[in-house]
Amino acid sequence: MTTQETVEYATEHEPRLRWAQHAPEVYKAMLRLDAAARQGVDPRLLELVKIRASQLNHCAFCLDMHSKDALAAGESVERIIQLGAWEESAHFYTEKELAALALTDAVTVLTGGTSQAFGSGGGFVPDDVYERAAKHFEEAELAQLIAAITVINAWNRFGVTCRMTPGHYEAGQHR
Repeated sequence: MTTQETVEYATEHEPRLRWAQHAPEVYKAMLRLDAAARQGVDPRLLELVKIRASQLNHCAFCLDMHSKDALAAGESVERIIQLGAWEESAHFYTEKELAALALTDAVTVLTGGTSQAFGSGGGFVPDDVYERAAKHFEEAELAQLIAAITVINAWNRFGVTCRMTPGHYEAGQHR
C-alpha cells in the first residue's frame, strides 16, 4: 500500500506594485527599448545573457520568463542550469558566449577592477572583459549586446523592486 505525501509550498506573494499599470508610458517605452536592443543579437545568446543578469540581480520573475523563452528558442536545460556557475562550466559554452557572459557579469555588477585613473573601488567594466568581448563581436553587434544587457538590468530593477511574481509566464508571451 502506498500513501501520497502532501507537500506544502510557501505561499505565493503578491506583487508590491503593478508598475506597468501605473506607469504605462514608461512600460511602453521599455518595450520599445527592449525591441531596439535585441536587434542583431542572436536570440539564444540574448536569452542566456538575460538569464545570467537576472540571476545576479535575483529577479525571480525574469529568471522564470527568460528560462522559458530560452527553452522555447531551443536552448538546452543543461546550459541554462549551468549559467549560475558558467566560469566553472565553460566547456558548455562557445568562446563568444563566454565573452558575452563575462561582459554581462561586469555590466550588471559594475564593481570589478581598479584603475589609477578612477582610483580604487572600481565601478566600471574592466578592460580585459571588454577586450575579450570586442574580439568576438563586431562593433555594431557589441553595441547591441551592451544595450541588451543594460535593458535586462532595467527590467530586473522593476521586477525586484515591485516584487513581481514568477511562475505564470508562458514562453513567447510578452511582458
